[in-house]
Amino acid sequence: MVNEYTGPPAQELETFLPKDAKNGASKYKITPAGEKPDVETATAGSFDPFKERNCEHPTTDGETLTHLLKASLGTGILAMPVAFSYAGLAGGIIATILTALVCTHCAYVLVKCAHTHYYRTKTTAMSFADVAEISLKNGPQWGRRWSTFIRQCITYGLFITYFGTCAVYTVIIARNFQQVIEHYTGSELNLRVMIALLLIPLILLSWIPNLKYLAPVSMVANVFMCVGLGITFYYLVTDMPPLSERPMFVNVLHWPPFFAIVIFAMEAIGVVMPLENQMKTPKNFIGICGVLNQGMGGVTLVYILLGFLGYVRYGDQAEGSITLNLPVEEIPAQAVKILIALAVYCTFGLQFYVCLDIAWVGIKDKFTKRPTLVNYTMRTILVTAAVLLAVAVPTIGPFIGLIGAFCFSILGLLIPILIEMVTFWEQGFGKFNWIIWKNVLVCIFGIMALIFGSKSSIEDILKLYI
Repeated sequence: MVNEYTGPPAQELETFLPKDAKNGASKYKITPAGEKPDVETATAGSFDPFKERNCEHPTTDGETLTHLLKASLGTGILAMPVAFSYAGLAGGIIATILTALVCTHCAYVLVKCAHTHYYRTKTTAMSFADVAEISLKNGPQWGRRWSTFIRQCITYGLFITYFGTCAVYTVIIARNFQQVIEHYTGSELNLRVMIALLLIPLILLSWIPNLKYLAPVSMVANVFMCVGLGITFYYLVTDMPPLSERPMFVNVLHWPPFFAIVIFAMEAIGVVMPLENQMKTPKNFIGICGVLNQGMGGVTLVYILLGFLGYVRYGDQAEGSITLNLPVEEIPAQAVKILIALAVYCTFGLQFYVCLDIAWVGIKDKFTKRPTLVNYTMRTILVTAAVLLAVAVPTIGPFIGLIGAFCFSILGLLIPILIEMVTFWEQGFGKFNWIIWKNVLVCIFGIMALIFGSKSSIEDILKLYI
């Protein structure tokens, strides 16, 4: 949410929400107990939340698409060849499309419910936690007692997951540079020292004031990632064995780990509402040709290509990150590591903004004097804490993978369908209650991802310490 103070310096410190969305869901219009929400007039009347929205630095559709691509096209894509080994070539394609459809649909549901509540509460923007809280408070009687609890779960879950992701990113950046430097120097470098050296560059990146100015950084990250993946594709198609050497399908009982890997790699629920809140034309975020579908369509295609070609090229020998299969002594392979490291560095800013938004909303009312100084001090402290965590535990990846599997399955899949159910409780769920049946399937999918994603992360943790 944005700052409540005024003046030119403060205007540069807005994060995700417009000025008129500063109060939080608990101060929005709540339907009294025993009364139905005014669903009949939810989209009627003279109030238009999209025309009333007041963003000082709104993002265009193209800038929003750039951020969405960067959020979904993260380092998890490098594990796609391993994921395909659990499903086979044809099975991997089908399962990737299915996973993308579920993740995209849940993001769509979240934004659709938010737009409904804009009209009902006469506000112009909400965070993920706002949408969940107001949905339950205005929903059926049985859910109202849980509104505050679910808000806290979302807030803490997002913060822990994205803060941990930022810590993991510092390790990934440091490790890629370490491998290349060690190759040329011939001497072993301390990983913790490499991580510590990233502190100042990461702090400078965190000082970018808002998503509008962060868009060029995300664009650069996308360029680095695309070039790195392009070189990787070159290695994958060179001396590729015939497709007949790889199975088209693997026993369906082996598929659950596939879904766990792809959901963790593709899920970006934490940035969906922040991106929508900052759009100049928020209606364009959803829709058949909306920003969401465009971004996830492109991401899905790249995921399928890398997973398919990587599995054909290396089969069961594919590493957890496909870059580890590349010959480290060759310059193009070294360039891939550097490009991936730079892409992850640029992505750090977008992931960090989720933590920044949550933390700033929590403390801004306590620091009304010199808020600019406090905001930048908070940014510096958060980045320093993430780097210190990475220095203390360079093997933090599997632990964050466990948290991510737990949080992303719940936050990205299960909570959006709960929000949809309570939001449209009084309106009904369509012919033959098809929305209910659809959400039951999504729920089963989410629970499977939760169980097997957690299982896979626990196994990785045990490998480190046993």
